[in-house]
Amino acid sequence: MMRILAFLLLTLSLALSGCGLLPDQIDETRDWSASKLYSRAKEALNGGNYTQAVRYFEKLEARFPYGPYAQQAQLEIAYAYYKDNEPISAIAACDRFIKLHPNHPHVDYAYYLKGLANFVEDNNLLARLGKQDMSERDPSAARESFEAFRELVERFPDSRYTPDAAARMRYLVNALAAHEVHVARHYLKRGAHVAAVNRGKYVLEHYQNSPAVEEALAIMMQAYARMGLNDLSADTRRVLQHNFPNSPWLSGAGPAPVGKAWWRFW
Repeated sequence: MMRILAFLLLTLSLALSGCGLLPDQIDETRDWSASKLYSRAKEALNGGNYTQAVRYFEKLEARFPYGPYAQQAQLEIAYAYYKDNEPISAIAACDRFIKLHPNHPHVDYAYYLKGLANFVEDNNLLARLGKQDMSERDPSAARESFEAFRELVERFPDSRYTPDAAARMRYLVNALAAHEVHVARHYLKRGAHVAAVNRGKYVLEHYQNSPAVEEALAIMMQAYARMGLNDLSADTRRVLQHNFPNSPWLSGAGPAPVGKAWWRFW
């Protein structure tokens, strides 16, 4: 009986050890050079197989951390996540690269990609401004995108990515200003006049060149009037009239939805 049991244990042991050698368990990349790993990873990336690309790039970085391909692999991982619609992972990869290589020749691209990833994450939210209650939205991704682009523009004015980043910054400023105006309008409709005024002031202080300034002034003017602060309402009206002499709100019209034409980023 003991011999039979020993034989069964030995057989089971051999079977289990054999399973570890099955073809689908063998790492096909184990003998690949750094250049081959990088080449295959790029092939996967260009072919749209982003999961495979990330896997190869991660193996490359792990096996050859001090080689010429390692740092480039880190950037490629961020790009692969971005292309795979994984903005959070892309942003984390960009932050890691920036932290590890602040003086790298391509760190400007890391800032640009971080801005793009945040931009994409927030784009659906901002593109549907008129369809949902904006007071319930969180524009933090838009702010993060703006900050990444700002860092790029200020630190690398001659970067090939700077012109596009600057254009997206202008878009984001208008988007963030419009968010504040939507929230201000929400407060005005609900009778939270002080909150409406404060949101309007924030637009004037932080987004002075935005198209949303006109409606921010109109909301402040109406909120002051409804609180019985007629002098402040009159002062705000004069500012509105001086800067926007043809504003429809000067005739007493209430707040209307912000136009959508400038929301579309080319």
